[in-house]
Amino acid sequence: MKKIGLILIALTIILSACGTKKEETNEQGASNKDETFTIGVIPAQTEGEMKGALDNLQGVLSEKLDREVKITSYPDYNGVVEAMNYDKIDMAYFGPLTYVVAHKESGAKAIVTQLIKGEPFYYSYLITHKDSKYETIDDMIADVKDVKFAFGDPSSTSGSLIPSIKLKDEGVYKSESENNFNNVRFTGSHDATALAVQNKQVDVGAIDSAIYDKLIEEGSIDGDQFKVIWKSEKLFQYPWAVSKNTDSETMKDLQNIFLDIKDKEILDAFGATGFTKADNKDYESIRKAAIKEGLIKE
Repeated sequence: MKKIGLILIALTIILSACGTKKEETNEQGASNKDETFTIGVIPAQTEGEMKGALDNLQGVLSEKLDREVKITSYPDYNGVVEAMNYDKIDMAYFGPLTYVVAHKESGAKAIVTQLIKGEPFYYSYLITHKDSKYETIDDMIADVKDVKFAFGDPSSTSGSLIPSIKLKDEGVYKSESENNFNNVRFTGSHDATALAVQNKQVDVGAIDSAIYDKLIEEGSIDGDQFKVIWKSEKLFQYPWAVSKNTDSETMKDLQNIFLDIKDKEILDAFGATGFTKADNKDYESIRKAAIKEGLIKE
């Protein structure tokens, strides 16, 4: 009888421990369907232009995940990184640079990215007005002391990180305050950079190629007013990443849902023709660039 009693006590302890572990998983993971699944997105376009698409995406995800999903558009790149760092969101739409920062700081995991014309890549462009005498980046560099130059957001991959490395390698740029240009400014967004070039407020600007093409397609800028004078190597597209505590089942569900999205408004908002799976290793070149610039440590 004593042996039976001891066995029952042991089983009770084991079962209690299992129950506690399950509760912890529900608290830390993303599989508790009673909790709202929260997503933060960087401003791919203005908030007004994004609203309809994000409402549609929120509806699709809520239905397919069978839980409430809430998507919030943040005014800047760093706001999304901080939200992930402080566990305010379960998932985020990052730029490649902000993703590698978030991965380093909070363990964010890339799971999906968009396809642009069937490819998961884009480029950093340097653009100038059609009336400009510059046909190549070498032309611009030869005349650098007279050039008014524009980056986008300081945390942008194509609007800041990649072009700044190119200009540093060319020996004409160290920082916003230390460079060989007539003037350097940060516009804060890709569309603001394009408009600044179109209106001849700056001579040359750095921009995301996919957003540049989309601004032309939707008529926000006049494509006939521009020339591209430099194109970077391929950059892996913007990732959708989940928090480090997200369970594998939820990650797989999210990937399947995104890969099945055909809603034109959702796709158009991100300049996408579809979605595909992504992985942390896809952003290794961006990680190396961020380390080179001292934005993250190795």
